[in-house]
Amino acid sequence: MPRTPSSDGIRFAFGTLTALPVRVTRWDREAARGGMQCAPLAGLVIGVCAAGAGGVLTALGAGPLLAATATAATPAALTRGLHLDGLADTADGLGSAKPADDALRIMKQSDIGPFGVITLLFVLLAQVAVFCQLYEASWARGAVAAVVSATVARLALTLAARDGVPPARPEGLGAAVAGVVPRGRAWAVAAVVVCGAAAVGLPLGAADAVRGTAAVVLALGAAELLLWHCVRRFGGVTGDVFGALAETSATGALIVLALG
Repeated sequence: MPRTPSSDGIRFAFGTLTALPVRVTRWDREAARGGMQCAPLAGLVIGVCAAGAGGVLTALGAGPLLAATATAATPAALTRGLHLDGLADTADGLGSAKPADDALRIMKQSDIGPFGVITLLFVLLAQVAVFCQLYEASWARGAVAAVVSATVARLALTLAARDGVPPARPEGLGAAVAGVVPRGRAWAVAAVVVCGAAAVGLPLGAADAVRGTAAVVLALGAAELLLWHCVRRFGGVTGDVFGALAETSATGALIVLALG
């Protein structure tokens, strides 16, 4: 089986998972495999940008709340709100309690229902609250949280794209990336991110290294539970489900980092 050139995989990851001006040169299963394996790299770049936004405002004298708001808003801006939209649509689909076909139809509608609005409200409030708490301690702790949460959010997509996870529809982004990553490779990427989270937290102390590791593991656990529920409920994954997984794992990681 031919291997996808790394540049194609990176272009696919940044071109589909971010709003950065990167042109996708190949749109096939091989490129999708490389792109989903590189998804955490796109998250790392988004996390660094988010930490930078909070750092700039902190340096200019802004308070923790404003810096936290900018940090939470940056990933949304760098993805054009794609993952937040997916979270809202998935919440509407799950909350409808309708059969799979009807729920998928609800998710494709352009409007956001009450379940989506409520979910977005509490998720964004939780993210801003955590960043504010961490910035009150130090900018470094908030920056680490921004990097770890954004990276694990995209790692959840790598795992959701592993083989054995079916698409719910025959078309769309979910169908394009569903099952493209071999299981062993997906978990190997996860192991690298876990080690990276520990390494990023280590300069702040051993406890922060442990907390970073726990944040990734527990966030992935929450994402896997949501993935299992969506596959059971919808018959597979969609682009909206991928967005919901990203926001769920990011928020889960932030909550863990705020504890202790």
